[in-house]
Amino acid sequence: MKRSKLLLMWLTGMLILLVSSCRSDDEELVLSSVTNVTPGVQVTGPVKGFFLLNEGNMGSNKASLDYFDYASGNYCKNIYPELNPTVQKALGDVGNDIQINGDKLFAVINVSHLVEVMDVNTARHLAAIPIPNCRYIVFNGRYAYVSSYAGKVVIDPNARLGYVAKVDLNSLQVVDTCDVGYQPEEMVVVGNKLYVANSGGYRVPNYDNTVSVIDLNTFTEIKKITVGINLHRMAIDARGNIYVSSRGDYYDIHSKVYVINSHNDMVTDVLNFPASEFCLSGDSLFYYSTEYSKYTGQNTISYGIYDTRKKRVVTTNFITDGTEKSIEVPYGLAVNPDTKEIFVTDAKNYVTPGTLYCFTPEGKKKWSVTTGDIPAHFVFTTKRLQVTFSNQ
Repeated sequence: MKRSKLLLMWLTGMLILLVSSCRSDDEELVLSSVTNVTPGVQVTGPVKGFFLLNEGNMGSNKASLDYFDYASGNYCKNIYPELNPTVQKALGDVGNDIQINGDKLFAVINVSHLVEVMDVNTARHLAAIPIPNCRYIVFNGRYAYVSSYAGKVVIDPNARLGYVAKVDLNSLQVVDTCDVGYQPEEMVVVGNKLYVANSGGYRVPNYDNTVSVIDLNTFTEIKKITVGINLHRMAIDARGNIYVSSRGDYYDIHSKVYVINSHNDMVTDVLNFPASEFCLSGDSLFYYSTEYSKYTGQNTISYGIYDTRKKRVVTTNFITDGTEKSIEVPYGLAVNPDTKEIFVTDAKNYVTPGTLYCFTPEGKKKWSVTTGDIPAHFVFTTKRLQVTFSNQ
């Protein structure tokens, strides 16, 4: 779908709002805090550290950005305000995704309806791309693709179709949109195709159950693949298999993971384990679940590894030293591609600072540290942050 006049008017309005949101003279500058969590190490692989995006509870305007540096062993909390004193006090409302492309760091800020673009070397503001109710971002060539619910942040049985926004990485402007399913979430790129997991979360109980396939040459939706209801996460392995998580309906339809063969766009497997989040490390699909039941009002928590080559669950608890008993609500997950360290975050009660845990590849705790509110999304960086903080 080509951009409409209505969309262009909305984008113009958002740009005006962003320009007017710069920090006022009487606002107090929030300084970062630096904690040494482990001895610095001589980095031998490409990864120099990682950024962690804290979501912040919806409506609190408390999305924040943390950074861990391997060379110093320092964990730097809430770095954005200090590095951007003339821009705004905080990143915005609900940090939903963070990724790196080239020298740019992209943070998707859902309820603030924007993608914040920073210099990956300094975490300093470069631009803000207005996209309504934006969710996740992926890249292919000279373009970024951002999933968007396209409407208000509200449960609505008549909520409109979502879309994917196409962003030119040179101009940092939205140049096109393509309608997909209802409330689209994560995406993966395979060749010239973009796969989009549609949730239909706003239309509960009438969830969407499809993955949209977009031809990137024409930027049009060419098919929908019927999968499972309330889709969310996506990852692709080395053999072209796409893993898609279904959150179920929180009653009788349980969370599962579906496998799509990207060569023929057919669902080939249904994996009968729940997954709230997952990430691939080689042939290992690490996952955790906080499957919620509306019958009991409780979460059922599990941690596991699935071997994507042998097609079997390797373990149902990759934390081997009992630390999982200290984690109230697992919320973020990542595996360092170099060291194979496992990172798990704890959102606790969703309104107070969380905790980040670092585990050895064998699942034993190395260190932990306090984060911002609702620590959620990781991206590893091959470029060490070239700044010094006041509290260092």
